[in-house]
Amino acid sequence: MVSKRDFDLTRGATDLLGSLDYDGRFGEIKLEITESMIEVSTLARATVDGIAADLGGLRDTLRRHCERNNIGVCGGGTHPFHHWPERRICPGDRFNDLYQRYGYLAKQFTVFGQHIHVGCTSADDAIWLTQALGVYVPAFIALSASSPFVDGVDSFYQSARLNAVSAFPLSGQCPPLTGWQDFTEHFGFLQACGIAQGIKDLYWDVRPKPEFGTVEIRVCDTPLGIEQATSLAALAQSLSRWLLRTRPPLHTGKQVHVARYNKFQACRYGLEAMISDPVGQNQIPLRQILMELLDAISGDAHELNCTHWLNPLKQVIEGNAGDAAWLRAREKQHGNLNDVVREASERLMGKNAHSWENK
Repeated sequence: MVSKRDFDLTRGATDLLGSLDYDGRFGEIKLEITESMIEVSTLARATVDGIAADLGGLRDTLRRHCERNNIGVCGGGTHPFHHWPERRICPGDRFNDLYQRYGYLAKQFTVFGQHIHVGCTSADDAIWLTQALGVYVPAFIALSASSPFVDGVDSFYQSARLNAVSAFPLSGQCPPLTGWQDFTEHFGFLQACGIAQGIKDLYWDVRPKPEFGTVEIRVCDTPLGIEQATSLAALAQSLSRWLLRTRPPLHTGKQVHVARYNKFQACRYGLEAMISDPVGQNQIPLRQILMELLDAISGDAHELNCTHWLNPLKQVIEGNAGDAAWLRAREKQHGNLNDVVREASERLMGKNAHSWENK
C-alpha cells in the first residue's frame, strides 16, 4: 500500500481493514506481517474464470475503500525505493512471534508475492505433485518477475524479491520424499529438533498445505495486473493436471543438485535464463522450455477451459514483455521511481479498470 503523495509505502493496513465494509463474497482481505501490505485471497474455485471474477471483485472492493483513505495499492514483487527500517509490524501474536524469532528479516520481508493453491485428491498425490512442480519453479519465477528495483537502484535481477525469502532457514526446495508417510516423518523430525512448529514455518518454493488439501506454489512475484495473476493460475492448474495425468519420472535425487542454480538463473535473467538439466547433463534455454511446456499442456488447458488465459503468457515469452521490463521502461521514461510506482498503482487499481463483479 502506497501514499498518493509520494508513492512510498504507507502504514495503512490496520486503518484500512478496520474501516472495511465487505461481506467476503470474493474471498478474504486481511493483514500481513507489516503495516504497509495486505493479503487478498480468492475463494476456492474449480475454474480459472472463477478466480478471475474473484480477483476482479477484490480489486473493485479495495479500490473503493482505498480511495476513501487516499491510499494506492500496487503490484510488483518489491517496492522500488522504500527503506525497510521504517516498516512497522502488524498487531497480532503470530506477527510478533515472527518478529521476535527472525528480527530484522521480518521487516525486510516486506516483499510481495502471489501464492497459487492447487487442490489434490489424496495426500500421496500432494507430496508427489509438490516435488513434480519443483522442476518448474524457474518457469513461474520468470513469468511473474516484477521486482527489478531494490533500495532505489536497479538490482540487475528480474525477480529480486526471492533473495529476501532465501534468507529464512527453511527456504528452498522440498527434500526428496516418497509419499505422505515420508513427509509426516520428515516434518516430525523437524519438530523434534525444534526447527519447525507448523507448516507455515516451511518456506519451501512449493509446499503441501494439509489443512486446505492443496499444494502451494510460492515463488511468483505479485504481478502488476490481475489478468497476469489469473494467467499464472491457469498455468498452475493446467500443468498440475498434466503432471498428475502423465506422471513423468521426477529424478529428485539429481534435481536437488541443480535446483538452487536454476532458481538463481530465473531470478537473475528471467526468460533469458539457461536451465541446467541434470538428466541430460546440459543446459536448455528457459524460453524453449516454456514454449514446449505450453504446447504439452495445451490439451489439459482445453479440458479445463482455460486456454484463453494461457495465450497472454505466450505473448510474454515471445516478446520478452514481462512486468520487470515494463517497470524498467517506465523508469527510463520518467527518470524517477516515484512515477514508476504511480503508474504501476494506476495499472492495477486504475479508475477505468474493468469491473468483473457481474461476470
